[in-house]
Amino acid sequence: MKKWKPLSLESALARFVTQLEADGRSVHTTNQYRRHIRLLARWARSARVPDDVARIGPEDLARFLASPVARTRPDGQPKKETAVNALRSSLKVFFGFAARAGYAPTDAAHLIRRAITSPGPPRALPEDDTRKLLATVARNRTPEARRDHALFALMLGAGLRLGSALGLDVPDIDVVRSEIVVRRLKRNREDHFFVPRREMALLRSLIRGRESGPVFATATGRRLSARLAQRRLSEWLSRAGVERHASPHALRHAFAMRLYRRTGDLLLVKEALGQRSIASTLVYARSSDQAVRMALASL
Repeated sequence: MKKWKPLSLESALARFVTQLEADGRSVHTTNQYRRHIRLLARWARSARVPDDVARIGPEDLARFLASPVARTRPDGQPKKETAVNALRSSLKVFFGFAARAGYAPTDAAHLIRRAITSPGPPRALPEDDTRKLLATVARNRTPEARRDHALFALMLGAGLRLGSALGLDVPDIDVVRSEIVVRRLKRNREDHFFVPRREMALLRSLIRGRESGPVFATATGRRLSARLAQRRLSEWLSRAGVERHASPHALRHAFAMRLYRRTGDLLLVKEALGQRSIASTLVYARSSDQAVRMALASL
């Protein structure tokens, strides 16, 4: 009978991350796996579960997923089922890897099933709030404000993800064709996005006189980080009198929902967002209460 060499969750995680990087998985995906497996490791220490991937079994993972550690947020509020589903998926992939790599005799997560859920509506920034945001930033003429204005306007006008926008370099901007080349999409794809004239004018002004380097940079010339961009967005929303919290992704959602309302063409929205599957775009095809009332009234 084979004797399994002890391997801690942290050591197995390090090997797993190396495999993810070799497979070309995105930084965001890798970081999520890290967070989830480290959450399991912290729970295992408190629950006195062996810190050894070969000795962790289905019962241990079931106890973990049923525990408050897995089902509540740091502020004590219950997690959404979609968030718990993401945790379940991470466990399935990680322990499947451990079994196939020969670190464990069996796949401890083979009994885990994702809960059946329906996707919630996108958390888009309402149009009134987007207008307040852009108007407030536009009134400030500091270099940082001009940069932020161009960034937020680009995300609202072309639907880019924050990571894709921040990954832009000056040569990626085609002013003549009013296009940009995005090289940091999910799964390291490359794609072209059309940019409306108003947003392209902001980009052209921002990069004037530069031939290289990041489009969205700090005062020292370094690429703007996602964390700083998030903080800047929160600050500008506060200045604009917008009380609701909004993530940068809410700007992409706002673009998609506005485009769908104006065109009613889900395939067009899919192409504009650069999504490969129509399933990802279906979340925007939600009829408003007012639209339902009007349809029923006309019967």
